[in-house]
Amino acid sequence: MNKFTFLSIMLLTFVVISSCAHKTPDSTRKPLLEVEGKFLYADEVQQIIPPNVNDTDSTEIAKSYIRKWVTDVLMYENAKRNVTNAEEIDQLVESYRKSLTIHQYQQKMIEQRLPKEPTEEELKTFYTEYSNQLVLKESIIKGLLLIIPKNASKLNQVRSWVQSGNAKALENIDKYSLQNAISYDYFGDKWLPLSEILKRMPLKIEDASKFVSANRFVETSDSTEHFLLRIEAFKLSGQVEPYEMAKDRIVNILLNKKKADFITKFENEIYNDAVSNESVTFFKRK
Repeated sequence: MNKFTFLSIMLLTFVVISSCAHKTPDSTRKPLLEVEGKFLYADEVQQIIPPNVNDTDSTEIAKSYIRKWVTDVLMYENAKRNVTNAEEIDQLVESYRKSLTIHQYQQKMIEQRLPKEPTEEELKTFYTEYSNQLVLKESIIKGLLLIIPKNASKLNQVRSWVQSGNAKALENIDKYSLQNAISYDYFGDKWLPLSEILKRMPLKIEDASKFVSANRFVETSDSTEHFLLRIEAFKLSGQVEPYEMAKDRIVNILLNKKKADFITKFENEIYNDAVSNESVTFFKRK
């Protein structure tokens, strides 16, 4: 932000009048304005200006920020003078402070004491034991989708490459697609939802399970494009999700369970230690 822009901001700040006695700003910083004894400094405004923004836009961004900052200060100060439940607010703030402090402490203990990732053995054990909870909600496939212009050259060769799907054919498709393909996606090494692929093709499928079970190669076209789909492998809706697809979700499940178990155990240890050390005083009921 250049000097001209800062001058514009300074002119804007002259309209802001503080309703209390002026305080002394930080002598190491350049103040832009004061309201209710609070100072806004030039470096704070500078930080919110994105890089490579022209003077007009930076001035508008600065004005908007200044207006919001002044409004927030005035609203807060007015609210403090007029609220009647200040004690209740203090209790809520203290409750939140306590919860936040405990949470931060728990996270620190988790980082120090728990392993970062479950072992492969733990992941596979969970997958085996809880496979009934890892059921696909839609059919998924592995394969490739090639989209070429409707009048593309060497269509018969390209068709045979896609149908084959062997290493040499894939190499030929790679080379051909560089100059001829509108789009080429090879997903033979990962599972994708069938619906995601069908969205890119002019096909209307009523029964996805029957479609993938009956087809390994699908060819269709519209007015301008030709579509060639090879299905190398598939899993149907209702079947168990493949391990490689479920793995990330299992990691999160196990980590969250370990964290919950750790916190419960940690809380019990703190309580039991306090009782055994007589740090807690229980008063007898009369």
